[in-house]
Amino acid sequence: MSKLVKKCIISIIAFALVLTGIPLAGASAASGIKDLVIDLNVPQVKRDVKNNKLDLNGLYVYEDGHFTLASENVTWESSNKNVASVTQGGEVSLSGHNGKTFISVSNGKYSDRISIQYKGNQGQIIVGKEKGVRYDLIGQAIKQMTMKEKIGQMLMPDFRTWKGKNVTEMNAEIAQLVKDYHLGGVILFRENTVTAEQTTKLVSAYQEASEKYGLLISIDQEGGIVTRLQTGTDFPGNMALGATRSEEMAKKVGMAIGEELNALGINMNFGPSLDVNNNPDNPVIGVRSFGEEPELVGKLGNAYIKGLQESGTAATAKHFPGHGDTAVDSHLGLPEVPHDINRLKKVELYPFQQAMDAGIDAVMTAHVTFPKIDDTKVISKKDGKEIALPATLSQKVLTGLMREQMSFKGVIVTDAMNMGAIVEHFGAVDTAIRSVKAGTDIVLMPVGLEAVANGLYDAVNKGEISTKRIEQSVERILTLKLNRGIVKAEVEKSLDEKIANAIQVVGSAEHKAVESEAAAKSITLVKNNAALPLKAGTKDKIVVVGSSADLLAGEVQKHHENVTVLTTETLLTESQLTQAKTADYIILGTNTSTVSGREPSNNLMRLANQLIEQTDVPVIGIGIRNPYDIMSYPKVDAYLVQYGFRPASYEASVNTIFGLNNPTGKLPVTIYDQDGDVLYKFGHGLGY
Repeated sequence: MSKLVKKCIISIIAFALVLTGIPLAGASAASGIKDLVIDLNVPQVKRDVKNNKLDLNGLYVYEDGHFTLASENVTWESSNKNVASVTQGGEVSLSGHNGKTFISVSNGKYSDRISIQYKGNQGQIIVGKEKGVRYDLIGQAIKQMTMKEKIGQMLMPDFRTWKGKNVTEMNAEIAQLVKDYHLGGVILFRENTVTAEQTTKLVSAYQEASEKYGLLISIDQEGGIVTRLQTGTDFPGNMALGATRSEEMAKKVGMAIGEELNALGINMNFGPSLDVNNNPDNPVIGVRSFGEEPELVGKLGNAYIKGLQESGTAATAKHFPGHGDTAVDSHLGLPEVPHDINRLKKVELYPFQQAMDAGIDAVMTAHVTFPKIDDTKVISKKDGKEIALPATLSQKVLTGLMREQMSFKGVIVTDAMNMGAIVEHFGAVDTAIRSVKAGTDIVLMPVGLEAVANGLYDAVNKGEISTKRIEQSVERILTLKLNRGIVKAEVEKSLDEKIANAIQVVGSAEHKAVESEAAAKSITLVKNNAALPLKAGTKDKIVVVGSSADLLAGEVQKHHENVTVLTTETLLTESQLTQAKTADYIILGTNTSTVSGREPSNNLMRLANQLIEQTDVPVIGIGIRNPYDIMSYPKVDAYLVQYGFRPASYEASVNTIFGLNNPTGKLPVTIYDQDGDVLYKFGHGLGY
């Protein structure tokens, strides 16, 4: 046998050993590493081929069960480049040619592979996972975690402030808490997110403080009235998207929000709200909902979720089983939804089921009682009275309904545990224990981190909560982290590189264009008695009055010079009324969020009717937030709705008034009059 043939045989054997994961003699590895696997080979990990591309990660597995992203000194190869190629970052690109290839990763000692088969004539791409005990990464990790580490994965506190100051940079005490309690995640608020650079530094510092497993860094970046980032793009909210009736628009907004969060290192969004807002008196959901019709909420919700998750950011549907048909704010009290399961399945539960079937990452529970699902009564610690058990603490809701009947496999996270509906009635520790027993995976914003962590630990030691129940949650949390690539890297990108990327992505021109498009398409012209589009002559006088008069006037002045601003939300004085009467047009802004805010007796509504009744001037009303304001001033000459108070929405409204934007929005809710009769139907919307 020639030396050349021998050399070839040795090379072939070595390559075969690499593909089967057998260590190569003489190769060295980092201390503690016992294996290298492709993340998609882990049974719980799911990832689709999109646009003929598939992202793979190599994972170093350590002796103590934890794992990291193998970002250095690994080589990726494709056995058949005619079928697919792979970059050294693990991005696979299919060529479109039929056939099968093995994609392998190796560090010289350990290796792994996964097969990809392309059947173009059948429109199929088949990913063949390797099987075996070595891929039970999550099971091995859980087996070697202490109980304190497991419980830590289930805790997600907030550090909005520290010693009276907003937390905008990491301090030693918070970093130590992350380590001491083995935290699985934290939630950020507006106080924590001032600029792209500052936020990126803070998030990076949180991840550095985490010892083994990457942190879920979450935020409520719904868009619209719930926008936590002080920097970036202020996208219109869900009801504005509901008015567009566009799944494409909803996906674009979800994708852009996800891209901005992802660039900052924020990997989990507590959005969208899938509540069906069929109660006009709802004080806490309102324009956070896509609308009052379950099908619309489900359709646009799934589009938004798809965009968010395709950006690499985990999505969370909230507030299960539905907070839409309530008239009490659960931050303050305990609302009740009295409907039976048949009605709930048709309305409240419908969008959640659609999201679950489509693979939503997580679901947030509602601090709302559903007596027809769970009629359990408990004694309130607040006043000793008997109260119903809220969904967040109900095993019948979380395990019986969500897990068993609706087959949800993802992560269940509570709404904030510091909300009045919960903490006042049950106490901080008891609430956490009850929620975990009911089926919660993540306890959000526990009141008193030490007390809650120790309370859960003691409950397990006493047998009140089983080890199995805890481990089920940890498995789901680690599954989410692997699916979204939330894993500490062997070598992280430099902070400078992260900051540069964040500055480029957050508030980009592309995202601003999406913001403007969504705002323009959302504007709904509800009433128009030939007042619009406004054709003001150069000498005509326009008076702007009411809510956000300065902001509205700023937009009006881009179109017309002769503008007078009356900065009041109460009845006009005689002097102001005189000024209004000399106008050629009046633009009135009303911004309400509660039932009392739009009562005819409210000062703002009295102002609206004063303008309509005591002047002969055409009055153009703008429902800045809720569409329902016209209920209290129905005789207005024209009325349009913008569904939110972000800059792009003011611009879109005024552009519509002056005819630069042809209104195409349709009401996502029904507007009633003061007697409860329909004033404007769901789906109503005028154009030019």
